[in-house]
Amino acid sequence: MVLAGLMGTGKSSVGRLLAARLHRPLRDSDQDLRAERGLTAAQVLERYGGQDLHDWEAAHLMAALAEQPPPVVCAAASVVDRPECRKALVEPFVVWLPAPPEVLAGRFSSRAHRPRFERDRVAMLNEQEARRGHHFAAVADLVIDVSEIGPDQVVERILQAAG
Repeated sequence: MVLAGLMGTGKSSVGRLLAARLHRPLRDSDQDLRAERGLTAAQVLERYGGQDLHDWEAAHLMAALAEQPPPVVCAAASVVDRPECRKALVEPFVVWLPAPPEVLAGRFSSRAHRPRFERDRVAMLNEQEARRGHHFAAVADLVIDVSEIGPDQVVERILQAAG
């Protein structure tokens, strides 16, 4: 099971709850990055650049998908930019968690682990949605708009749909 979406959609919160309910391990790109490299995504971006961060996020997805037992994976949004990652997302059950950029911008503005954006967050998220939305849609088995529901409700919908 893979949770996908832009920053601020609640992938980490939903992932923790879902992994507990399914009695599966959790692989969260943000948490794993801190554990492996001792840095947040913001720090990697600042020190090494976006290419290094996105290379690591893609490698994280591929490693997590190969694990047994299968974990619940909170994938970084950047993974859908890469054809090899989209191909790897064909087999697992992928849940896309979209929400309007205005909602997402308010959710992540105060989180220290997220990259800092010098420009308007809503505009940046609109650009990311325009660039990535069709990729998320192509790999998604289930789409749950998270703009007006919380993680517990999202988990219930996932469990109902996944059977």
